[in-house]
Amino acid sequence: MSDTDTDTETATAAQREPLRVTSTTSSPASRADLVYLSVREDIFDMHLLPGDRVTEASIAERFGVSRTPAREALQRLQGDGLMRGYVRGGWEVVPIDFKRFDDLYEMRQLIESFALAKLFGTDGRLRPEVAQLVDRLEQVWSVAPEQRTRAGRDMVVLDEAFHQALVGAADNAELGSAMQRVTDRIRVVRRLDLVRGDCIAETYEEHLAILAALRAGDRERALGLLAHHIEGSRAGVRSMTAERLRHARSATKPDSVPYAPPRVRGPA
Repeated sequence: MSDTDTDTETATAAQREPLRVTSTTSSPASRADLVYLSVREDIFDMHLLPGDRVTEASIAERFGVSRTPAREALQRLQGDGLMRGYVRGGWEVVPIDFKRFDDLYEMRQLIESFALAKLFGTDGRLRPEVAQLVDRLEQVWSVAPEQRTRAGRDMVVLDEAFHQALVGAADNAELGSAMQRVTDRIRVVRRLDLVRGDCIAETYEEHLAILAALRAGDRERALGLLAHHIEGSRAGVRSMTAERLRHARSATKPDSVPYAPPRVRGPA
């Protein structure tokens, strides 16, 4: 095993350990930041699932902080649309709301379609700098089937990077910010959709088809393929069930997050 492999395994193992934030090494603000980022990742990694409940006290105990930074972190997560408070210091990961995710996917399609159309110049041709981006993306997505990632979490990272790159190429900072907000809100269900790995091959092929249409300068085909791709993800969200949540719970080892009880609520 190489030194690089050893370092990677050590870092991965460290990430699994509960984070303890000591008052002697961090300010109240930084403690709240660390708790916020850690709980946010637990939600994105599906250690905490939609409907799971926590308390300010359990968060404070988990991270070795007072309830004030725990509360501040939870309030920030509420602002992100990831947590919501109910009674007496209790909080829950926002349950799956199909209407909400439908709205988010509709917004995503509007943003990405508008951005994709901007990748073409007034002469109808793909802008030169975008052609270079297509080259780089094809290097990622045109790998042989046996070299494709099979881990759902890694696939979501690659998928998000693909879509953010296309939106970013439109050179509109506000558009990129809006896309990032939508991405953060749908990340949980995208990971649920990919946790079994049954959509991975399809995602590779659809991304390659979009890139091929861009390279060919076929704006309408690229837009049509993008719309089909996003609608496929949207349909997958509609199929979410309590069984899928239980599968995700099993796959992500619930005992890795001791501050949440092993319970799953039905879709909201």
